[in-house]
Amino acid sequence: MKHISISLVALAILVSEISMAQNPWDQLSKRPATLGIEQGYMNFKTSNFKVKLLKSSQTLAGLVPLADTGFNYSPEKFLKSRSSDGLYQLGDLNLRLRFKGGEWKKFSSATKRAPVTALPVTDKTLAAASLKPTLPLDIPLAIERSWEQENGVLVLKFKITNSSKSEIEIGSLGIPLIFNNILHDETLDDAHARNVFYDPYIGADAGYLQVTRLSGKGPVLLVLPDGKTPFEAYSPLLDDPSPRGTTFEGFYEWMPLTRAHVESDWKNALPWNKPSSLILKPGDSREYGLKFIIAPDIRGIEQGLRTAGRPVAVGIPGYVIPQDVDAKLFLDYNKTVQSMEVYPVGALTIKKLAVLKSGLKSFQVNGRQWGRSRLTIKYTDGTIQTIHYKVIKPESELVGDFGKFLTTKQWYTDQDDPFKRAPSVMSYDYDTRKIVTEDSRAWIAGLSDEGGAGSWLGALMKQLVSPDHSELLKLEQFVNQTIWGNLQISADSAKYGVKKSLFYYEPSVMPQGTYSANVNYKTWAAWPLKEANSLGRSYNYPHVAAAHWVLYRLARYHQGLVTQRDWKWYLESAYQTGMAMVNLAPHYAQYGQMEGSVFLYILNDLKNEGLIEMADRLEQAMKKRALHWRSLNYPFGSEMPWDSTGQEEVYMWSDYFNFHDKAEVTLNAILGYMPTLPHWGYNGSARRYWDFLYGGKLARVERQLHHYGSGLNAIPVLKAFRNRPDDLYLLRVGYGGLMGSVANITEEGFGPAAFHSFPSTLKIDALSGDYGSNFYGYAVNTATYIVNDPVYGWLVFGGNLAHKGKQIEVQMTTAARSAVFIAPFQVWLTLDAGMINSISFNPEADAITLNLAAADEYTEKAFLHIEGSYKPVSGFNKSKNAYEIPLSNTTTTIILKKN
Repeated sequence: MKHISISLVALAILVSEISMAQNPWDQLSKRPATLGIEQGYMNFKTSNFKVKLLKSSQTLAGLVPLADTGFNYSPEKFLKSRSSDGLYQLGDLNLRLRFKGGEWKKFSSATKRAPVTALPVTDKTLAAASLKPTLPLDIPLAIERSWEQENGVLVLKFKITNSSKSEIEIGSLGIPLIFNNILHDETLDDAHARNVFYDPYIGADAGYLQVTRLSGKGPVLLVLPDGKTPFEAYSPLLDDPSPRGTTFEGFYEWMPLTRAHVESDWKNALPWNKPSSLILKPGDSREYGLKFIIAPDIRGIEQGLRTAGRPVAVGIPGYVIPQDVDAKLFLDYNKTVQSMEVYPVGALTIKKLAVLKSGLKSFQVNGRQWGRSRLTIKYTDGTIQTIHYKVIKPESELVGDFGKFLTTKQWYTDQDDPFKRAPSVMSYDYDTRKIVTEDSRAWIAGLSDEGGAGSWLGALMKQLVSPDHSELLKLEQFVNQTIWGNLQISADSAKYGVKKSLFYYEPSVMPQGTYSANVNYKTWAAWPLKEANSLGRSYNYPHVAAAHWVLYRLARYHQGLVTQRDWKWYLESAYQTGMAMVNLAPHYAQYGQMEGSVFLYILNDLKNEGLIEMADRLEQAMKKRALHWRSLNYPFGSEMPWDSTGQEEVYMWSDYFNFHDKAEVTLNAILGYMPTLPHWGYNGSARRYWDFLYGGKLARVERQLHHYGSGLNAIPVLKAFRNRPDDLYLLRVGYGGLMGSVANITEEGFGPAAFHSFPSTLKIDALSGDYGSNFYGYAVNTATYIVNDPVYGWLVFGGNLAHKGKQIEVQMTTAARSAVFIAPFQVWLTLDAGMINSISFNPEADAITLNLAAADEYTEKAFLHIEGSYKPVSGFNKSKNAYEIPLSNTTTTIILKKN
């Protein structure tokens, strides 16, 4: 299967790349139109929307919010090209059903279009129809659909009646969710103004869909259940022929019933929720429906849910829970909790805490069993809510396992390798448990690009968090033998340039047997030597710069960890790599880079070291790029039509240069595609849907859960929170992305490209791919955050908090234990070396106590940076803009006081 998968990858990439040239949307419009557009429209107005329905099908054509009549949630622009059979519209219905003892049979109102039969309407009904004409003749159900207005709220309802003389089981039911996420033929400005992304909370009766604009501004559409319409699963409409690719993720359906799918095409996956079906006796009916409401903005989503009388859950620090963390869960619903059930049994423990003054119900949640878990809450009114957690090892253990796996299982030592890739940390296939030495995508096996550099980048970034001498011995060999002078040019005019790949496909000049016959190399991605040697892809440079920078940090602030070269060589190499990027790869360098924030960290270190000339040059080069971004409305372009990875660097430089207008635009855009939801897979998961084609094994266009966008976008979001520490929403989103970046690491320590969200799969991808960029986000961003929220009280993200009289005490639980932000004091403490075991303070006083870990063989001193109006009581020397603190053989206690 491995080689079949790789061949499919090549095909998928090829289709994706040529799609714009062939304009598949034009091809789609050549299909026979059957939707009945020529018969005209029906127009209505509710308290929130202008609603446009097609007369023929009574499916939605337009959904315009009254608060912004220039915006349309519906893809009306593509209605004509999407007017043939098989193309889903909002108002369609999918079913699978069977008679007792029979086989499941599929029916859909979208398969074969015919004008529906209009039904009489009441005062609250806008339009109603029998779907019989657009369903197969042998369907044993009568289905009526209505668009209604209940107390001003738009409602879509389906009444399903058993019209046969036998009992029927409906095993699956799906309501297609069709909104304007089609980015085809849109400029970045137009896409941010016109298009939406949507994310599900697959939370049973408490579930909902949030539809946000790409700009992150303006009203948010919320799709809620009407009556008993649980959000049991969120399934892609893969049979819709609308061309999926980099400009279109695809459409999905809200599924209240899933048993038929779980028994068949989803049988190899563990579903998010317990599957259900519906038994209808002859003549019996059942209604399902969805409501459409408006929240004023993204931060107002939860208040919109409260106003609509929906259950609201808030998890702190989120829904990825290390086993040594006391997490909290707050429930806001006007009904009492009747019961709580955990699946698998014992995976979580739930402890009831005191009800808050606001009336919120609070609980302590502890993760006991590694892996996915589901908390099912039943309220006294019968409402069922499910909350989805991922339990991971304590962060220090998880990071340690990750480093060990990379430097053992993925450590490549073949000195006879014709591509000179040894020694190195190579890409890995978790299915076959083998290093990937060949792939039709040259970069995967070529140690470059995100998909090939990912593993070695992760191994080096791990050392920044938790350095290990034995691992560093190997990684120094890799940097000085495989990167320097091979992947990175070490001499002449192209010095510091970075190649696109060490692996290439050039059979005419390579020894016979170099390439396997069962790998399909007949694709554009199988680069020949000339292409592999190209220095023009800027995205490769931050990986190499980060490698040099990490070794600089370890050589500078520790003793004996790095031995092959001195700190200055590594820092200068990091600087020169950044300069080479703008000089040798100027085309793509105009865009924000994945891990581009590393150049800001390098700049800060150049300044701290007094290397002013280099610092000035780097700053000028980066300011030129930032000024270009400032001239654009939405400076988030890349080689893709739309992207979610350049925002990290764009925000960080805009913030640095005080381009606050552009920083705010960037932050809002991030919030538009990075939600907070009571589900570990979606909470803080920055939208990405095509990189399984480029960096995964199972290749398809699919919403990726905690792809590297999570870790990278968490960097600007958490930086923004430190700039405005009263905005808890930012902390929740950013910390969700931070913890999402390590959520998919296996018990053994393997870091995968991402998690597959399709309900037929629901597991990690088997290829290591581009995961290293995700771990970079964790490594440079991991920290503990302490806040005192007016609603939730004292909270901690990345630690355990206790009240001792008036004293607040926090035990750090992050792997690095090297950074803490105390929001009420607006103080940001970071260590270049050393670790913080705990921190304590009296909120009414002006003193902070830090307890630092004991010295070890490689770390004799801590180097403490303080942003904020505090300084140590004891006099310590300042070195490189940090307080230099000698460490003892036991705990070292430092007291900080406000200036």
